[in-house]
Amino acid sequence: MSRSGLKFLAILLSVSIIAVLFAGLDDLPRSLRAQIAPERAALTSAQQKLDSINSEVNHDLQTEQALFRWIPPSQQWPLMLGRERQTLQTASTEMTELTKLEKANRRADRERVEQLLARERAERESAIRNAEMVEKDAAHWISVKQNLPAELKQMDADYAAVRGFDLGPAAAAVQRAETDWPAKKPDLDVRLASMRESIAQADTVWQKSGELRQAAAAQDFAHLDFAAFASDEDSLHATAEALPRSSDEIKTLTAQLYTSWDKLLVDMREHHGEYQQDIRTVTTRFPDAAAKTGETASGEQWVTVSPAVYKAMQNDLGMAVEHKNEGKYDSEADRVAQPAGFAYMAPPGQSNQYGYWEHHDGRDFWVFYGQYALMRDLLFNHSYRPLDRYEWDGYYDSWRQGRTYYGRDEASGAPRYGSQGTATQERYSGSNYAHSGGFKSSQYASKPGGYRNSPYASGGDNAPRKYGSGSGGSEPHSAPPSRGYRPAPSRPAPSFHPSAPRRFGKH
Repeated sequence: MSRSGLKFLAILLSVSIIAVLFAGLDDLPRSLRAQIAPERAALTSAQQKLDSINSEVNHDLQTEQALFRWIPPSQQWPLMLGRERQTLQTASTEMTELTKLEKANRRADRERVEQLLARERAERESAIRNAEMVEKDAAHWISVKQNLPAELKQMDADYAAVRGFDLGPAAAAVQRAETDWPAKKPDLDVRLASMRESIAQADTVWQKSGELRQAAAAQDFAHLDFAAFASDEDSLHATAEALPRSSDEIKTLTAQLYTSWDKLLVDMREHHGEYQQDIRTVTTRFPDAAAKTGETASGEQWVTVSPAVYKAMQNDLGMAVEHKNEGKYDSEADRVAQPAGFAYMAPPGQSNQYGYWEHHDGRDFWVFYGQYALMRDLLFNHSYRPLDRYEWDGYYDSWRQGRTYYGRDEASGAPRYGSQGTATQERYSGSNYAHSGGFKSSQYASKPGGYRNSPYASGGDNAPRKYGSGSGGSEPHSAPPSRGYRPAPSRPAPSFHPSAPRRFGKH
């Protein structure tokens, strides 16, 4: 290259460098520089606040020596505040460096500036947080001393509440539940024994705090161990507050044993940008464990869910997404989606309080007793067709493995249950899901057969779709058979068992 060419390139490079400088492309990012001044002001404010806290705490320690000699941690407060002062000094040193880098305004210092800002901010916040804890502790103990008459009065009231607490209702609920549901006896006994132990411990605390309460009443600070007094007061107050809660919890848990319930996903929609589900809760309440008939009630509510939950449950329309048997706590509900009503069937050849198996035309069908007609209609959306034992076999195998059972329609090879199920399309044809074309998306909506391409075909097991969290359900119950609904004749028995169910979502 000629000398004139080199000269031209040198001039061009110089102009480019000057242009870059003037354009500010070599400066620190504006958003980063904007953080330095506010942080400098915050550090100054923190230093002033720490000085104020230190002065106040030292004054308290000097003027309330009789109080704080009973509070061993108070002897460490000056040392703790001294450490926080050193922390702020370190932060101040870092701020000095930040100021220099701010003035230099070089893009190459960006990473260092970010590091210093993060470190200085963390140190400042930590120092003030710890100092405020010391300040709060000192103020607490001074408040205890200043409010001794009120504290003594509260102590008397708490002890009176504990001594007068009536364990009778909780004990009666436990006794009844343990008679009806012996499996719950260990848990309920522990809960009731814990309440009795709390009362006994409160009595012990009251007796041993006698001298402390006398010293407090006499304002005898030389002999009043404030820490021990406050500990005893807190213990009595906590017991007085906990006993009613524990009693209510026991009564709530025992009441849960006398109900069975299901939560059914009966509709779905995207409404004004929100994902919503219509949940029907069907509850049957029994007067006692031996009762063959319960009182059934239901309610429905649209709930807004996250897109992830909506997607995870989008295959479970018409399913019982939660089920709890009587004799179980609500926390023990089965939360793996299953076809509604199946959980109430007994094993083939057996009966329970809900129904029995009937042999008809060479097949076994499940029949619900007449007294459970309302529960049956709510669970099957007023479209119940007797279930044969092949349905039970497929459901029970899936249930034992914690998997969802979607069944198989004999005529079309399609699933029977869930959002793509033929039974679901019949039962929920009037739903928002159906009106919005939800069933039309099923590959079985307009053509029979074609099971080979079904996403439910056996050959791979995925995780079951779960609703919420909790432990598994219980075995079906047994009860003497009685007369009830008689199934109509049906088609010949199929030559296959229901296919392995698919799983949906995460759990």
